[in-house]
Amino acid sequence: MDSLIEWNGGKSMTCTDKQGMTMDLAWGGEGVSPVTATLHSCGACSLIDVIVGLKNREVESASVSLDLERSDTNPKVFTKIHMVYRVSGNDLPEKLVNRLVQQSHEKYCTVSNMIKHTAEITWEAIVE
Repeated sequence: MDSLIEWNGGKSMTCTDKQGMTMDLAWGGEGVSPVTATLHSCGACSLIDVIVGLKNREVESASVSLDLERSDTNPKVFTKIHMVYRVSGNDLPEKLVNRLVQQSHEKYCTVSNMIKHTAEITWEAIVE
């Protein structure tokens, strides 16, 4: 078993992976929804690639914000995602950060590479 999803009653569920790590999800405004968790996962997966790629650099902070558009009809799949990366620290060449983001979306980030089949993913990187 790679994943177990258990309903907790009401609008809440707990997800458990094969290592026993858990994450709570919900719906109807009761917590983070599965759709929102997917969007968060897209950003987190790609941001990990950027941070790992900057392994020997002095990164002080890193974030990515995502703006989402979805289809108006069911299934309301993602149709557009715009991601804005902000990275600050010492000795962080803008060219390197841009290359890491690009490689993340072209090669490494599993989540964005699944989503890009239904959504146009655009991005920009700001090095501060």
